[in-house]
Amino acid sequence: MAKKVKIILKLNLPAGAATPAPPVGTALGPHGVPLMDFVNAYNKETADKRGQIIPVEITIYQDTSFEFVTKTPPASSLLMKAAGVAKGSDAVLNTKAGSITKEQLKQIAEEKMEDINAKDIDAAMKIIAGTAQSMGIEIKD
Repeated sequence: MAKKVKIILKLNLPAGAATPAPPVGTALGPHGVPLMDFVNAYNKETADKRGQIIPVEITIYQDTSFEFVTKTPPASSLLMKAAGVAKGSDAVLNTKAGSITKEQLKQIAEEKMEDINAKDIDAAMKIIAGTAQSMGIEIKD
């Protein structure tokens, strides 16, 4: 017999470094989830990706048990890392934050392919290029 789902939560957490403090505690605590069980499992699964923000989708069941699925890092953080910048541009039309090559764009699109709504790599590259444009990151040939 399948367990009854209570709620599905989505959080962006630091890989290998989650703690029971907010946002984890405030999101999971009211649902009765054992915080340290989640924190330890998440940190163990994401330990090899330290330094990145890893989105996680947590399914909490009526009996307070849980399952989680990790996703790929957000496109914006991958773009900032590739461009070597700390943040996007404050004035996208006037000031560029940095630039990446088409090859870097393709690598990011390939990494995001499993979580992005695109039928092929070219479509994924267009989606990532749109994110780059909105952050003030240029794509050079």
